Amino acid sequence: MSLKVIAAVAAGGAAGSVLRHLTMARIGAHLGTDFPWGTLAVNVLGSFVMGVLVEVMALVWSTSQEVRALLTVGVLGGFTTFSTFSLDVATLIGRGQHGLAAGYAVASVVASVGGLFLGLGVIRQVMG
Repeated sequence: MSLKVIAAVAAGGAAGSVLRHLTMARIGAHLGTDFPWGTLAVNVLGSFVMGVLVEVMALVWSTSQEVRALLTVGVLGGFTTFSTFSLDVATLIGRGQHGLAAGYAVASVVASVGGLFLGLGVIRQVMG
């Protein structure tokens, strides 16, 4: 992997993270924070934009590896990693691997939420 690609991912990740923060703050201010509307919105929006970008880059926009990395892994990865997860599920479905896609989706959600609770529990135990 080239240094240009790494720099593109880093720059895009920074921009995406700032966009996520601003978007979630604005949505939270309008809809409240009793439900994670901001997180849901960035996940759905990021997945939508990932779909648009991947399809446009496949069909009409032949761009460099650096630009692809900047936009997909960087900006959208910083904005929401859910977009990458969604692309993985769509890729499996596109390959006709529906059962695997469903298993991956369920396992990803359950394992990720479980991992979060495990992390919370570990720190609570360590910190007393």
